[in-house]
Formats: sequence, structure tokens, C-alpha cells
Amino acid sequence: MDSTEGISHTGFHAGSFSARDETRGAAKAARRRVRIMSATLHQLLPHHEPVAAPAVRLALKTDGPSRGLLDGAWWPRSRDLLSELPALTDVLDPLWGRITRIAVNPTYWPVIPHEIPVGGHVVKAGWFTPEIDPHKLLLLSYGTGRWDLLVIPPETETESAARLMAAASDYDGPPLTASALMAADETRHAVSAADRPLEPDEAGKHEEDGPASAAVPARTDRASRLVIGM
Repeated sequence: MDSTEGISHTGFHAGSFSARDETRGAAKAARRRVRIMSATLHQLLPHHEPVAAPAVRLALKTDGPSRGLLDGAWWPRSRDLLSELPALTDVLDPLWGRITRIAVNPTYWPVIPHEIPVGGHVVKAGWFTPEIDPHKLLLLSYGTGRWDLLVIPPETETESAARLMAAASDYDGPPLTASALMAADETRHAVSAADRPLEPDEAGKHEEDGPASAAVPARTDRASRLVIGM
């Protein structure tokens, strides 16, 4: 006779249910521990404040009698149009009307997308090799007008960039193209000694004769200039 015949089927099943209950209880306890650990970890994570986008570095001529060849200067932080153009149009759209198209010379722009998403709309981009100055950005606002900005190379030092922005947004300066303006600044400030501190006797001489030719132009608050993000 089989020794298992005397075992009640009811008792066998009751024992199985007891084992399952223990397993379920252990699973619930494990889930509770996971929830507690998750909540604790969530509370311990550092809270990061949103980081504001850096201000666009831009100098513009305001409305005036003589427009010249340039309407100002833009100093982007990189040569990535997808990342740089939105900050620029955020400033220009309220001033000039919605920018709908841009054109550049591809010499200094490694990638020129056909369309660039900006705040609330898309700007179409084109490139032209002989027609557009390599150091210029052409902007169009549909039905409003055209503007030309000197593009200062991202790697330019701050003092040189300040000089170029002042020159490009100055109504009194000569009507130079973007490349001519860049070349003039490089020629004028090629000698590194021009940026060294003046000796006391040299400083006195320049005070008598007027400011040194290599000095950084003063950033005056003229009505004809709008400077942003410097």
C-alpha cells in the first residue's frame, strides 16, 4: 500500500496555500522596501535650478539717415547654426519683424541646414559662395526688409570682438565690407605690444597727445547703437 494514501488531500492543499501566502507576504514586503528606498533616493537627489541660456552677443545700428554696408555685428559662441540662430532671432524678431530667411557663405559654416527651427517658426537657410562675404550673415524678414551683420569668429578675444562690434555699429565709420573690417582690425592690432600696459611716462605722453591709436574704443551709449549680451 502506498504510504501517501492516508494523507488527506485537503491537508495537502492547505499546506500549499500556506506556502503561497508566505511567498506573497514576502513579495509584498519586498515591494514596500523598494517603494521606501525609491522615495528616499528621490528626496536625496540634488535639485538643479534651470540654467538660463546665455545672452546673444550682438551690436546693432538703430534707425538713422545712413545705413552703410552693415547693420551691426554678431559674435556667436560656435559655428553651429542650429544652436546659435534661435537666440539671435529671439532678439531680432521683435526689433525687425519675424526673420524668415538667412544666407551665408559656407567658408566658415561647416553645416548649413535648409531649415532651422527657432522660437515659434522655421527659418530657411541658403548659401552663396561668390555673392556673400564670408564674414557676413544676411537676414530677410518677409515683407519688411534685409539686414547684414558682421559675423565675428567665435574664437575672437573679447577686446577684439568689442572693437569689431563698435566699428560695425558705428554710423561715423567708413563703409567697409565685413571682410575689410576684419582685415583692418587685424592689421591695426597685429602687434601684441599694442595691448601691453603703458609705462607711467608713456601714459602721460598719450594723455597730452590724445588716446593711443591701439586703444580699445570706448563703449559709449550712443543713440545709434544697440549692444546686447556683451
